[in-house]
Amino acid sequence: MQAGPRNLITDVEGLRVGNAQNDKIKTGSTVLLADAPFTCGVSVMGGAPGTRETDLLAPDKTVQQVDALVLSGGSAFGLDAASGVVDTLRAQGRGFAAGPQVVPIVPGAILFDLLNGGDKDWPENPYRALGVSALENAGEQFDLGTVGAGTGATLASHKGGLGSASMVLPSGHTVGALVAVNALGDASPDGTRFWAAPWELGAEFGGHGCISKAPDALPNTKLGAHNTTIAIVATDAVLTQAQCTRMATAAHDGMARALVPAHTPMDGDLIFALSTDVKPLDDPIADSLWLGHAAATCLARAIARGVYHATPQEGDTLPCFHRL
Repeated sequence: MQAGPRNLITDVEGLRVGNAQNDKIKTGSTVLLADAPFTCGVSVMGGAPGTRETDLLAPDKTVQQVDALVLSGGSAFGLDAASGVVDTLRAQGRGFAAGPQVVPIVPGAILFDLLNGGDKDWPENPYRALGVSALENAGEQFDLGTVGAGTGATLASHKGGLGSASMVLPSGHTVGALVAVNALGDASPDGTRFWAAPWELGAEFGGHGCISKAPDALPNTKLGAHNTTIAIVATDAVLTQAQCTRMATAAHDGMARALVPAHTPMDGDLIFALSTDVKPLDDPIADSLWLGHAAATCLARAIARGVYHATPQEGDTLPCFHRL
């Protein structure tokens, strides 16, 4: 297996990602959209999620496709980023047709970054504007690290960030991951190597090598409610909403490989999974198996890349990985 040409989720043809952030507040939003509505599922394994329109993604619900996905900082305030995206897409005529009205379907998820040293004394909620700006910035190429929804993200011992990775399967299908890493635990047990190192391709997050054995001590944690890692995995394979949901569930293995601990009662760990419905499955059973494996592998790599590319900012409460 090999990474796609950009090693980003946008190696899945037709996808675009945009970021916007406010460095004074130390927060931001990330928007993913496609050339056309896409099939989407979701899997939530954390105990404290913050979401918008995720109930609509169950396979038995009426609407089977969505227009965009939003990842944002800001805890409950950050859910308003999707409102800005909805308004903008409606003005463009994009959305679910309901009689003469058009209603954009934009699920979203948030992470808690309200205690990271930024100035949170805003006069009005800034996230609607951040959502609009992120949508306007959407393209095939985008930065990683301290950008978008990963701007104010932290882990127990170091800064988090926005990460992405991709993989091309032998079947010709492409899989990608996008993640805002804001975990209760850590991506590295010692500040020199990543838990995700066994799945690294090349030196995409430093090539520091694998951990020889698990540490004897308990892992570092924030032991608070200011957490949550939120992610999107994507493929060009033709999948139903039920199959997307299964891929999202499988991708959680990647979160557990890259973050220790993961899926705790104080995380809202969530993964959206989407299909652009371009390339049919040659073998529905075997191909579905490998899509889930690739989604987990891409997500583990994306988590490490987001942390690896984090950069220092004034007022940070934690160091970046590369400065440990």
